[in-house]
Amino acid sequence: MWGMDVGVVSRAVGDVTVVEVSGEIDVYTASVLRERLASLIDEGRTDLVVDLTPVRFMDSTGLGVLVGVLKKVRGHGGRLQLVIDSERLLKVFRITALTQVFTIHETVDAALAA
Repeated sequence: MWGMDVGVVSRAVGDVTVVEVSGEIDVYTASVLRERLASLIDEGRTDLVVDLTPVRFMDSTGLGVLVGVLKKVRGHGGRLQLVIDSERLLKVFRITALTQVFTIHETVDAALAA
């Protein structure tokens, strides 16, 4: 299984852009996610809600992409919120102390209301 098993779909909800990420984010697919998020930021979509609930697996490469996007968004005065509902995925963020860096919600609705 050679990665490439990642989907990135975005939709605008007012000024917020909800980006649904699905599949596996690893060394093979992280660049797809990075490019899609970078192009949204370039289009001026800097208020992002990244929905990771459909993600089955994420490694440190994926975390690195999200940290880079967070820095980029903040540099534009925007914000990045994550939606994670799986304990397995949350654990990855906890171990790396990224729960203190990212704003994480359990649902997209909660993120949109924040």
